[in-house]
Amino acid sequence: MTRKALIMAGGTGGHVIPALAVAQELIDRGWQVEWLGTQRGIESRLVPEKGITLHTISVEGLRGRGVLSLFKAPFMLLRAFIDAWRVLRNVRPDIVIGLGGFASGPGGVIARMMAKPLVLHEQNAVAGTTNRLLARLTKHRLTGFPNVLSGQYVGNPVPKSVSQLTCPSLEGDTPVLLVLGGSLGAQALNERVASVVARMDPAIRPRIVHQCGRNKADMTVAAYKAAEVDAEVVEFIDDMAEAYKSASVLICRSGALTVSEVACVAKPAIFVPFPFAIDDHQTANAKFLSEAGTATVVPQSHWNDEEVCEIISSYLTPSKTLIDALQTQYQQAIRNADIRVADYVERVCKKVSYEKN
Repeated sequence: MTRKALIMAGGTGGHVIPALAVAQELIDRGWQVEWLGTQRGIESRLVPEKGITLHTISVEGLRGRGVLSLFKAPFMLLRAFIDAWRVLRNVRPDIVIGLGGFASGPGGVIARMMAKPLVLHEQNAVAGTTNRLLARLTKHRLTGFPNVLSGQYVGNPVPKSVSQLTCPSLEGDTPVLLVLGGSLGAQALNERVASVVARMDPAIRPRIVHQCGRNKADMTVAAYKAAEVDAEVVEFIDDMAEAYKSASVLICRSGALTVSEVACVAKPAIFVPFPFAIDDHQTANAKFLSEAGTATVVPQSHWNDEEVCEIISSYLTPSKTLIDALQTQYQQAIRNADIRVADYVERVCKKVSYEKN
């Protein structure tokens, strides 16, 4: 009999891409996988593209919202719980797996009300609101960073094309500065990196590859033109493995997926945490590599063109200490988190089946 899993994840690529990696691993093992998300999140596009059935509910975050949103919250949550109950009743999963995002909340609560085993995976170094609440309902907690939610550290699932890159070399004919603002782009990076690179001697400037986010290409190109700096600006990079492989140095936000990918590819990075992230989880994520000596954290409020330029230059001519730290990072990076999560899911299902019989 084919086992069935319902994956709950949504919102941004930081939740959805790791969840897709887990979904694919389960499918490869013969599982039937369906998905609970929202129509507004990135999952509405990515999940159907993978041939996975997507069920949507209407729900959004409440923290940091205005008075009107809080007034509407009880009605929105009631509808979300009813929608989640209908989905679980129709799907009848053997197990429910929550990887964060607003849809996980109602789905996780209903799963426990229906006595379905619930496995959580928290990607960030500081647990999100949804997973903190759901953690009270289940002992099955997996984490992408150590010492979170009293859970089992398994790492963050990253695409195999990235995790399987061979040990990189920092030496190359043309150095490349890769700028990433996450799946939604980062306005601050789009505006500021050009002026940093402009400070460098044109003879030793790296080639710039800049992912700017949807509908932000024009303003980013304008910033580089104003600084008289050549750059390859794209809204979204489809082949991240190739981008990482060619990169010498990265400037990026520090979402959980980005930090985990950087750990796998072992390239020096300048992390600029998103300053408005709830609980400042991006700073906590970035510390995982900055404390290992392979990255520098630059708070957006402390950005200084000259200092950032100096950091880039130091990474382009790496010391032996940095090279050794990057080699250690490459050796210690978790590359099979998707397998670890799938193994755990199967163990839970096996135990539940044994207890029922």
